[in-house]
Amino acid sequence: MTTLFDRYQLGEMVLPNRVVMAPLTRVRAAAGGLATPSMATYYAQRATAGLIVTEGVQPSIVGQSNPGTPGLHTDEQAKSWQQVTDAVHINGGRVFAQLMHGGRVSHPETTGMQPVGPSAVPAAGELFTPTGRKPAPVPRALDTAEVPDHARSYAGAARYAIDAGFDGVELHGANGYLISQFLSSTANLRTDRYGGSITNRIRFAVEAVTATVEAVGGHRTGIRLSPGAGIWGATETDVPEMYTALLTELAPLGLAYVHLELTTAEEVLIGLRRAWPGTLIVNPAFPMGPKKADGAAAQRWLELGANLISFGRAFIANPDLVERLRQHLPLADDDQATWYAGGDQGYLTYPTYRYEA
Repeated sequence: MTTLFDRYQLGEMVLPNRVVMAPLTRVRAAAGGLATPSMATYYAQRATAGLIVTEGVQPSIVGQSNPGTPGLHTDEQAKSWQQVTDAVHINGGRVFAQLMHGGRVSHPETTGMQPVGPSAVPAAGELFTPTGRKPAPVPRALDTAEVPDHARSYAGAARYAIDAGFDGVELHGANGYLISQFLSSTANLRTDRYGGSITNRIRFAVEAVTATVEAVGGHRTGIRLSPGAGIWGATETDVPEMYTALLTELAPLGLAYVHLELTTAEEVLIGLRRAWPGTLIVNPAFPMGPKKADGAAAQRWLELGANLISFGRAFIANPDLVERLRQHLPLADDDQATWYAGGDQGYLTYPTYRYEA
């Protein structure tokens, strides 16, 4: 029986276990979207994961969703990330950068620019801005001629990521951000080649992934998806058909993996496992939901066909999560008040498990 602690060949890397650290927004970047020494320590503390996927990293200034998030679209930003990748590698880890274009989930107070999206339809809910939470603004609908430039922005960021020492990149195609917005039937009201039919709605995702593969190679490229999630009001129709079509288009590209969230019915996800011939990562918890993934849920999804299992919130308070899962040790609780608070408290201050003498 496959377990979380078996080795796994992922592209050209051998992972020592099947535990993946999922992307977690922590907004600890310095001005200008630069990575910091504290970020290097944070990821190094968690380097026993088979694979780390970083927080979302914007591939352009207009793609920045939240204040305090890091970027990978300038030479200075790429150079700042080298301390992070070096720290992870020195501690025996492997790390992919998650590339996240926020699309309409952004605010002019954060970027100085009007957000862009498939259509002039605002996201549902309030956004973080430098002056507090505010309603999502109406985005500017991208012209047809502009759309490929935004698809290629992921490839540009991927090149910077490899220059910075990352082992690969994950495109954030989930949770209501730009790729997810194009997949949505409510955020995407376009009537051109990027909207309407399933073939058209998946086109942006396929172009973004294809450009990234051409830039850095399929073995260094993954994508995260949240079928049917509806986050930020980006709801979807024809979920099984659309995601099967998307995976069918992506299959020939030789990707490192597809990363699925538990955002739709189990039978749909099992069907997508059958449709995807490559490595599958499953995150067995609903994004931002009250329940964290645990060892039992992880083992169940390995038995259902996942190759790797990602853990998000559990990694915040448990830098030694792999060992805690291996030894069936209790997991520490994270302090939600410090998720986005800045500083090292609630970031670098969670200890490893203390055995009683």
